[in-house]
Amino acid sequence: MNTPYDIVIVGGGMVGATIAAALGDTDLRIALLESVYPEEFESSQPNDLRVSALSQASENILRMVGAWEGITSRRSCPYRRMKVWELSEERAATEFNSDHIGHDHLGHIVENRVIQLALLERLKAFSNIDLICPVSIEEIDYSPGSSLIRLSDDRELIGRLLIAADGGESRVRQAAGIGVTKWDYDQFALVASVTTAYPQQDITWQQFTPTGPLAFLPLCGQNASLVWYNTPDQVKRLMTLDDHQFMQELNATFPAALGEIDQLLQRGYFPLRRQHAQEYVLEGLALAGDAAHMIHPLAGQGVNIGLLDAAALAEVLLQAARTGEDITELEVLRDYEKQRRQHNLLMMQTMDAFYRVFSNQNTPLKLLRNIGLGLAEKVTPAKNKVMQFAMGLEGPLPALARREQI
Repeated sequence: MNTPYDIVIVGGGMVGATIAAALGDTDLRIALLESVYPEEFESSQPNDLRVSALSQASENILRMVGAWEGITSRRSCPYRRMKVWELSEERAATEFNSDHIGHDHLGHIVENRVIQLALLERLKAFSNIDLICPVSIEEIDYSPGSSLIRLSDDRELIGRLLIAADGGESRVRQAAGIGVTKWDYDQFALVASVTTAYPQQDITWQQFTPTGPLAFLPLCGQNASLVWYNTPDQVKRLMTLDDHQFMQELNATFPAALGEIDQLLQRGYFPLRRQHAQEYVLEGLALAGDAAHMIHPLAGQGVNIGLLDAAALAEVLLQAARTGEDITELEVLRDYEKQRRQHNLLMMQTMDAFYRVFSNQNTPLKLLRNIGLGLAEKVTPAKNKVMQFAMGLEGPLPALARREQI
């Protein structure tokens, strides 16, 4: 038996669930499909390995869809300062402080599971949204204005608009025949969850080294998330070490700013890839988040631009519904693509530039880098501009990111 919906969203992670929450309490009938419901949160649990640095714009979006209280009531860590320097050149460091632009914080470090739980919890308040989870999808048949999703229990859903929020290997994107432009970086990211001797911190930092950055993300209490970018061979070697050997490598490699590591809780790694869908929309179909783009995580902007996608797409759909336009029409959906594609491409190119500039060991270029970092520390307008960029407040923003009703 076919069940009709105005919108079927495939993927109930942070981006898909944000789209659904933004469309809650409307006349649009929505199905949100997610394969596995996240484990319930307990404050006694150790921090998860997967965390995100949420910008001020992302916080605004999550507040506006009613999920922010569900995040802060669980666990989140605000940070006020951000520091960047190159190996052995800390005197040329640049430190950014939210006080300088009149904000009490630059962003929050939050576990991905906490964000997802808060969003899925919020969806329970909306009678127009069916959360179908856990679910396994057998088949996706894209057809403009009438796409079919067949589930493993033989249920069939028909969606006038199909939204892909199902990640970098998106089955929806593949079913629609949308290609991608992609390449792999010669770099892996090793992520470790640790406790340190230092008390609660309010700073996130990156130290650039010849093999890639070393990054520190503060979590609640004495907890922290470390990111170690390195060559694939080196990351694989590090993952073969036992915990004691691995902690010795961390202490020998990470700067003194880290402090002594008391305990290693978890570690994992992933390859780094740049990927961009050749189209974000077709008639009756839209891509958002990693289904549309994947960027180098150097500045932690992946989830933030995904949430901006969610806000922009919701804004376009709500406007169309209010004015009586067909939400499946290509011209309507292209408004969303126009808002997001160029911005996302600019972000990708910026991260690529950082990756290339800071991984090049040419001596004159190293000198220029250090001069640049030193100047950035002294030039207040430039520092403020970087902070606005890091907070996601630069450029045109969807209304939700500005905390306006849509």
